[in-house]
Amino acid sequence: MSMFCYQCQETAGGKGCAVRGVCGKTEEVAMLQDLLIYTLKGISQIVVKGKVDVKSLGETNYEVLSSLFMTITNANFDDGSIEKQIMKMIAIRDKLRNSNYSAGSHDAATFTVSSRASMLEKAASVGVLATANEDVRSLREMIIYGLKGMAAYAEHAKNIGKEDLSINTFIYEALAATLDDSLSADDLVALTLKTGEYGVKVMALLDEANTSRFGNPEITEVNIGVRKNPAILISGHDLTDLEQLLEQTKGTGVDVYTHSEMLPAHYYPAFKKYNNFAGNYGNAWWKQLDEFISFHGPILFTTNCIVPPRSEEVRDRIFTTGSTGYPGCKHIKADENGKKDFSEIIALAKILPAPDEIETGSIVGGFAHNQVMALADKVVDAVKSGAIKKFFVMAGCDGRMKSREYYTEFAEKLPKDTVILTAGCAKYRYNKLKLGDIGGIPRVLDAGQCNDSYSLAVIALKLKEVFGLDDINKLPIAFNIAWYEQKAVIVLLALLYLGVKNIHLGPTLPGFLSPNVAKVLVEKFGIAGVGTVDDDIKLFMNA
Repeated sequence: MSMFCYQCQETAGGKGCAVRGVCGKTEEVAMLQDLLIYTLKGISQIVVKGKVDVKSLGETNYEVLSSLFMTITNANFDDGSIEKQIMKMIAIRDKLRNSNYSAGSHDAATFTVSSRASMLEKAASVGVLATANEDVRSLREMIIYGLKGMAAYAEHAKNIGKEDLSINTFIYEALAATLDDSLSADDLVALTLKTGEYGVKVMALLDEANTSRFGNPEITEVNIGVRKNPAILISGHDLTDLEQLLEQTKGTGVDVYTHSEMLPAHYYPAFKKYNNFAGNYGNAWWKQLDEFISFHGPILFTTNCIVPPRSEEVRDRIFTTGSTGYPGCKHIKADENGKKDFSEIIALAKILPAPDEIETGSIVGGFAHNQVMALADKVVDAVKSGAIKKFFVMAGCDGRMKSREYYTEFAEKLPKDTVILTAGCAKYRYNKLKLGDIGGIPRVLDAGQCNDSYSLAVIALKLKEVFGLDDINKLPIAFNIAWYEQKAVIVLLALLYLGVKNIHLGPTLPGFLSPNVAKVLVEKFGIAGVGTVDDDIKLFMNA
């Protein structure tokens, strides 16, 4: 038995985890995730070769999204739940194959397992390294990681009631294509860009879902201190889970705080009616090991960003839902109508102490595309007058590496006539710095979660139109993006599809890029890594 995983930025040595994931997942979990992905490839081949109408697949479409989401970094560490999902998807696969005479006969569409041991034996032969050619492997994995991010966003949209079956259709097509040994590297490069095209579609879909349900984000001041009531901390990204939790805690005397990527929920008008929606507690996901101790109350994980807890006391306060899971933690499932019962979490909160205060004050966010466009005249005037010389898109992920201090230093050293556009948890590196404003425009404009990177693309495209430019790369906008996991991959591919060039990506380039694939990205798109803060600022400002 052996694992190999290099899907996240923190992968061991920048090359791959081969004993235990840096994220904390065990060898068995990693291998079971590989087998789950392989099973999805088999289902996809049957759908594509059998020309199955995706609309007819119904709940299978959602199960495929959920299965992909389960394999995202820091989402699901529960080997038992992954094993159950594999068996569920094999049953779906076999039912599909039996009813489609044109279905593919690839091993992924036909293999059988009867026990955990047989699963691990099979997983050992179908993981990442099963593709011998490193360039083909690199491109296949980049596509798969993009699909994982795409599935996460599509699942969020589906939870709100929005669906675009062309996205599901593409996911089947792309997964099936990763089994096709006749495809050349050029074919896979084209498929990678097509993945970016559907990345734009899925982020637009989720934006529509969120804003139609919860309203357009507004400029909002969010409290980062605490009150004296018992409380629940909600982490992750799923806004429907937050909505249900707020409804069920209303009038109970229990406050709700957001953590990490759930912070932008405060920007949506729909959540402002809840008096017990107290504020944001803490910082980026990786600081939870300390912050969960001082919070005292229960924690609800709605999506990825789990860090294996150090103590049993903290683990006993963690609840998971959706695609997340952790051994020993209570998992809350939705009923057939999508409703979840959080009464056990609320009851636990009532008997636990209120959170300890770890900081005071507030932070401002809510600068999604609708809000920024409302300020468009002010922004354009500031650019034309020279008050704003350049915008820096610093979206993406945060992480544990000391090298990520680069982004704090970069933000601090940027000239005072520049503005940072951000989305995702990368903002925690600089969103509490006192960087001031330019004529009333804050120098850090937070659009929201990682999926709200779409907002930053919309803003850029709108500014291109306003300034009458024929190329987005002629705008006074530079891209210095931090990445960590697979949702960042789909955001990157979406930006490449939109024609954005000269993106700097850090703190390290992905370990899954082979030298030849990295060369293509450098030559065709101008992708580069980060250097020193002073050198990079000089480079960006002179570009």
